[in-house]
Amino acid sequence: MAQNKPTAGKGRGRPRAYDPQTALQQALGVFWNTGYSAASLDSIASAAGMNRPSLYAAFGDKHALYIKALDQYWDTAHAAMQEALNDSSLTLEQALTRFYEGQLSIYFSGDGAPRGCFAIGTATTEAVEDPEIREVLSRRLSQLDADLEQRLRRAVESGELKASVDAAALALLASSLLHSISIRARAGKSRQELTEQAQGAVRVICG
Repeated sequence: MAQNKPTAGKGRGRPRAYDPQTALQQALGVFWNTGYSAASLDSIASAAGMNRPSLYAAFGDKHALYIKALDQYWDTAHAAMQEALNDSSLTLEQALTRFYEGQLSIYFSGDGAPRGCFAIGTATTEAVEDPEIREVLSRRLSQLDADLEQRLRRAVESGELKASVDAAALALLASSLLHSISIRARAGKSRQELTEQAQGAVRVICG
């Protein structure tokens, strides 16, 4: 008796290929637009072009996925910050101006309305009752303050700022301005208006 041969094309076939970084970026966009609580795994999976089991296998549950998205956002934002603050060819005023311009480019990067800072817009709400999100947010904000303080101390050493300047306090002022700009972007202020506000604040910081 002849044996039946397997029919070509039968079976499950290969799972759809996907790029993890692209999928994570799509998930980040959903969280950014809706917030953590309102984002569903179905909406995230749809945006990422994956089914829920594949999404879970790749990133873990919704909370783990959000933490990964939060870290990815901060890594992107921090790279832009470092590029501006560590450019030795720029004066302090030029470096801070580029610093704020770089973050505004991120805040206004969505296809729809300005979304502001992903961390300030989403993590601050969840941090109240979620210790892991609170730890990530606190650590990254401290990193921002430290980066600004380091740049301001270099400005003191080079004579751009007076020796009596409190670099730590000035760094906190500069980071607070960034958070304010983020909130105002999300509230509908125009990029031009926020750019002018940042430029005015930079002049005050630089004395």
